[in-house]
Amino acid sequence: MNEMPLRVPKDADDNAPVINGHDASILPLCAKLAARVNAFLETEAETPLLKAVQEQTRVALGVISTALDRYSLDEISLSYNGGKDCLVLLILLLCSLATYKKAPLPKELHSVYIISSHPFKEVDAFVDDSVTTYNLDLARYAMPMKEAFKRYLEERKKVKAILVGTRRTDPHGQSLTHFDLTDSGWPAFMRVHPVIDWHYAEIWAFIRHFEIPYCPLYDQGYTSLGGTTDTHPNPALKATEGNKKENQSQGFRPAYELVEDRAERLGRDW
Repeated sequence: MNEMPLRVPKDADDNAPVINGHDASILPLCAKLAARVNAFLETEAETPLLKAVQEQTRVALGVISTALDRYSLDEISLSYNGGKDCLVLLILLLCSLATYKKAPLPKELHSVYIISSHPFKEVDAFVDDSVTTYNLDLARYAMPMKEAFKRYLEERKKVKAILVGTRRTDPHGQSLTHFDLTDSGWPAFMRVHPVIDWHYAEIWAFIRHFEIPYCPLYDQGYTSLGGTTDTHPNPALKATEGNKKENQSQGFRPAYELVEDRAERLGRDW
């Protein structure tokens, strides 16, 4: 798998549309994120965990690079629900676009949000913030996943591949590869899984190293976000008097303190 070069060339702005003298594309955002990730990859890791994150980052960028080679930007979208995994994926996708040369970058990034039947207000608010922060062209569907993707592909007929933040420990994630066509009976598109082999701790190490804002539910002990009826704070993070932090009113430690992959979904009913 080829690794995506992140260093921004001096003529990167040549591909950016300009309106009233200002860059109207997502290139400045992409360049800023790429510079930070590039610096991280060129630095000697301070811990074994961060060294593992560096390796995972290189692999994920390589997968995204392959997807960008295979498909045009009009043919690629991102599945985004505000969760930690797709947040990391979003950052890496934007980084990869810093050196994209096949066409001018758009003002906004194609993305799709399948809303839970019982959504958390905190999740919806964070998704709204993400739209502004990361320039997302976000289509929202409050319906079952299969129907939502069918509607999305009917409305965005050019889309052929969707980047998804699924990881190996997620339901049905065990047998996935970096590129998988949808199963029989589902709307047809290529599922791209750049972070499929990331461990839970690596996701959080990336987020915390780059100080990326995340959904506040994670600070309340939630480790896997679904809807209000099937998602609860993770019992493995239940605070005791010995490890409860000052001003920790909810009684649960933050999600990033969990270590075991297998414990991630202990707060989910399915």
